[in-house]
Amino acid sequence: MNVALPVPDAIPGDLYGRRERDPLLRVLERLMNAHMQSLRLWHRKDVVGEQNDRRMSVVVVGRTVEAHDENVVGFVLAGAGELPSWRAGAHIDVELPSGRLRQYSLCGDPADSTTYRIAVRRIPDGDGGSIEMHDEVSVGTQLTIRGPRNAFAFAVPGHGSDADHLHFVAGGIGITPILPMARLAQRLGVDFSMVYTGRSEDSLPFLDDVRSFGDRVSIRTDDVDGIPSAQTLLEGSTPASAIYACGPMPMIDSLHRGVHPESEFHFERFSAPPIVNGVPFTVVLNRTGERITVPADKSILDAVKPFRPDVAYSCRQGFCGTCRVPVEGRPDGMLICTERTEGEEVTLHM
Repeated sequence: MNVALPVPDAIPGDLYGRRERDPLLRVLERLMNAHMQSLRLWHRKDVVGEQNDRRMSVVVVGRTVEAHDENVVGFVLAGAGELPSWRAGAHIDVELPSGRLRQYSLCGDPADSTTYRIAVRRIPDGDGGSIEMHDEVSVGTQLTIRGPRNAFAFAVPGHGSDADHLHFVAGGIGITPILPMARLAQRLGVDFSMVYTGRSEDSLPFLDDVRSFGDRVSIRTDDVDGIPSAQTLLEGSTPASAIYACGPMPMIDSLHRGVHPESEFHFERFSAPPIVNGVPFTVVLNRTGERITVPADKSILDAVKPFRPDVAYSCRQGFCGTCRVPVEGRPDGMLICTERTEGEEVTLHM
């Protein structure tokens, strides 16, 4: 005989466990989560330093020629008081008198809280930032800076890195973020080696600083030694090494192909990587309705610049955020210097 059982109109409180979690467990869980978050933040701060984005006024208090070919100039910047702390690998944004915004690696001593030191190579066929720094900025010039920020974080063995050896590779002006790293490694007694390369010895900045590291450093120039291979650039490293490299794209690409799979590889390049396997698409500028075709081998920034010469950009590599603009269909906007779209059309709010 079938008997119809009553159907409950609500889920009993304990059918799937307690409706309210144990108060003591909730408190312990929150304390543990807060502790783990503080450890993550402390580790990040210990490696990269404070990530500062406020604008500060500084004055140029020193200007020196740093390479024999006179194409690299160093600048010492001072503020009204102590400057924000920074760690090796950090850079600052410099607002030039024209309004251009450029990033320059800090190459001085992080222990000096009164000045920042940067160096700029003159690039005759660039977009004008380096020429303005060389020709218009002198001792007494007031500048506005932002930062420091760190997109090239450095961790020494035993303090954020499992490597037992450091190997530095610098190409020309790429020595600027590497110098503070090598100085710190030397100060801490960490085993390291370095390869410093460039077109000619006359073009290499900070040679005296680099030579102070003694036989840890190999200096190679294209005019004497030829263009270095990955094997040459990695000379002195081991599979257990952490590699830190800064230089032009061909050098970074060569290292990518040659670095040992077990090695840590950290790098910073001079320019954005080329677009590979791109497809053409269309962007729409919503203020005017202009429709612009972006070729398969170009970024949105390259395509938009002729129509919007005043569009803000700086590093062209995607880490400074200067060229971020709102777009339709994405929640956080788009970096127009690097990002592509999978659709046939995207609308930019600019």
